[in-house]
Amino acid sequence: MPPDTRSQPAAAAASPATRSRAGVRQLAPILGFLRPYRARVVAASVALVIAAGTVLTVGQGLRLLVDRGFAGGNPAVLDRMLVALLAVVVVMAIATGARFYLVSWIGERVSADIRQAVFSHVLSLSPGFFEVTRTGEILSRLTADTTLLETVVGSSASLALRNLLLFVGGTVMLAVTSPKLTALVMVGVPAVVVPILFFGRRVRRLSRASQDRIADVGAYGEETLHGIRTVQAFCHEDIDRSRFRMRVEAAFATATRRIRQRALLTAFVILVVFTAVGIILWSGGQDVMAGRLSAGDLSAFVFYSVLVAGSVGAISEVVGDLQRAAGAAERLMELLAMRSDIVAPAQPHSLPEPPRGEIDFDQVVFHYPTRPEVPALDAFSLHVRPGECLALVGPSGAGKTTVFQLLLRFYDPQAGCVRMDAVDVREVQPGTLRSRIGLVPQDPVIFAADAWENIRYGRPGASDKEVRAAADAAYATEFLDRLPQGFSSELGERGVRLSGGQRQRIAIARAILRNPVVLLLDEATSALDAESERMVQQALERLMVGRTTIIIAHRLATVLKADRIAVMLEGRIVASGRHEHLIAQGGLYARLAALQFGDAMAAPDSSGSAVIA
Repeated sequence: MPPDTRSQPAAAAASPATRSRAGVRQLAPILGFLRPYRARVVAASVALVIAAGTVLTVGQGLRLLVDRGFAGGNPAVLDRMLVALLAVVVVMAIATGARFYLVSWIGERVSADIRQAVFSHVLSLSPGFFEVTRTGEILSRLTADTTLLETVVGSSASLALRNLLLFVGGTVMLAVTSPKLTALVMVGVPAVVVPILFFGRRVRRLSRASQDRIADVGAYGEETLHGIRTVQAFCHEDIDRSRFRMRVEAAFATATRRIRQRALLTAFVILVVFTAVGIILWSGGQDVMAGRLSAGDLSAFVFYSVLVAGSVGAISEVVGDLQRAAGAAERLMELLAMRSDIVAPAQPHSLPEPPRGEIDFDQVVFHYPTRPEVPALDAFSLHVRPGECLALVGPSGAGKTTVFQLLLRFYDPQAGCVRMDAVDVREVQPGTLRSRIGLVPQDPVIFAADAWENIRYGRPGASDKEVRAAADAAYATEFLDRLPQGFSSELGERGVRLSGGQRQRIAIARAILRNPVVLLLDEATSALDAESERMVQQALERLMVGRTTIIIAHRLATVLKADRIAVMLEGRIVASGRHEHLIAQGGLYARLAALQFGDAMAAPDSSGSAVIA
C-alpha cells in the first residue's frame, strides 16, 4: 500500500509540557459557562444536599428501628419507625429527581453554549489557521469533546459531589457511632486514595490521546467522503479502507489502554473497600456479643460503612470520567485560546463615502504561513483606478490569487501596504472592507440549501424579486426554473445536484446581488460551456460597468477587452498594458498569447519559459 502522506493535525495541539500540567483543573474554564445559570446551579446543589442528607438519615432510622422496634418488641414503635423511614425515603426520592432534572438540564445547556462559543470563535479565525488545521479535527472537538463535557456537567460532576457528601457525612456518622471501628475504616483510606490519584493521571493522559485518535478518524473520513468521486475514479477504495481501518484500530488501541486502567482502578478499590467492610463486621460482631455495642449501632455502622465504601468506589469511577472530560476541556480551551492573525483595529478608520473602489498595493511582501521560505508577492506594487477593469495574467504560482487574498484581508503582508480608497485595509474593520467587495471564485461554494438561500448569501436581506433579478442577470433562471421545486429546490451538499457551469452561475448571481463597488473574478467563466460562457460574459460586462474589477485569467481570450492587463511572474508585475501593447512588447505575455492563439497573433518569445495553467 502506498505510504499515507496526509498531514496530521498541526494546529491547536498542546506541547507535552503543557499536557503534563493538565488535570481535572482543566475543567475550571467550564465554570464560566455555568455563571448564567447560577440560580439553577444553586437549586441543584440544594436538592443534592437534601438527597445526601436523607440518605444519611436512613442510617439513624435503621438504628432506631432495630433497637426500639425489633429489640423492644413494641409494634406501635415499629410502625412509627417504619412510617418515619418511609417519609425520609419520599423526601429523598423527590430531592433526587429534582437534582437529576436540574443537573441534566444544566449539562445540556452548557454543552450547547460551548458548541456555539467554539463554532463562533472558529469562524473568526483567519484562513492561515485552516492551512494547518484539518476540518475533521475541529468537528471532533465540536461534537465528541463537547459530548464528554455534557456527561460530566450533566451527570458525573453531581455524582462526584453527591458521593463526596456521602463520604464526609458517612465518616462523621461512623465516628459518632463507634470511634474504634471508625479508626479501622480510616486505616484503609490511603490504600484507596493513592491508587485513585495514580491511575487517574494515567487515565487523563490516555483520554486526551484517545480523543486525538478519534479526531484522526473523523478527519480522514470527512476528507475521503468529500472527495468520493476522485476516490472511486482512481479505484482508491481499498487503500482508503485500509488507511481508515488503521486509524480506527489506533483509536481502539488507545481506548483499550484507557479502559484497562479504569478497570484496574475499579477492581482494586472494590477489593480494598469490601475487605475493610468484612473486617469491620467481624470486629463489630465481637463488640455486640461482648455488650460493648448495640445491634442497632452495628446495623447503622454497617450501613454507613457500605455507604462510605460505595461512595469511594463511585468517586473512583467518576474520577475517570472527570479525567476524560479534562482532556476534552483541554482540547476545547486550546481552540478557544487560538487568536486570529487578522484582528480588527482598536479604533478603526471609516472608508470614504460614497465608495470609489480605488486600490493600491505598495511594495507588498508576503509569505504564506505554510511556505515561509518562498515569497508569494515580492515588492509588489499595483494601482487600480476607480472603475477600471484590470486583468491579472501569468503562470500558476505567480501570485494572482494572493492579490485577492490580501485585498480581502484574509492575510496581512509582512511588508508594504494594501489600501482601499486611500485607507490602509489594516485600519478598517474587516467586515466593512469585505462588504464592498464581491468575489466569484474559480471553485464556487454551494451550500446544502435551496437556490433562494444560496443566492441570497450575497445579501441576506434581499427580497425574492431581487434574488430572481440577480439570477436572471447571471443566466441562472433558465436552469433553476426547471428544477422540481424551482428556486426552492435543495441544491445538495456542495451543490452536488448542479453541473460545474450551473454552480458557477449561482456564484455569479450571488455577486450580482451583493452589488459591490469592487468585483473580483477568479476565472469566473472557466467551468462554462461556450454558449453559457457567452451569456455570462455579457452579464459580467453589464455588472462591471461603474465598478472596479480585477480579473484573474488563465484563458487570455477572456481579458482582451480589459482596460489594462498586468502580467505577473514570481510575485512581481513584469509587464502592464493593453493586449495589443503587450503583444508588441514581446516577452512573457507574447509567449503566452502565442501558446494560446497560435503564431498568427504573436511570435513566441524565446526567453519566456512559463506556461499558462
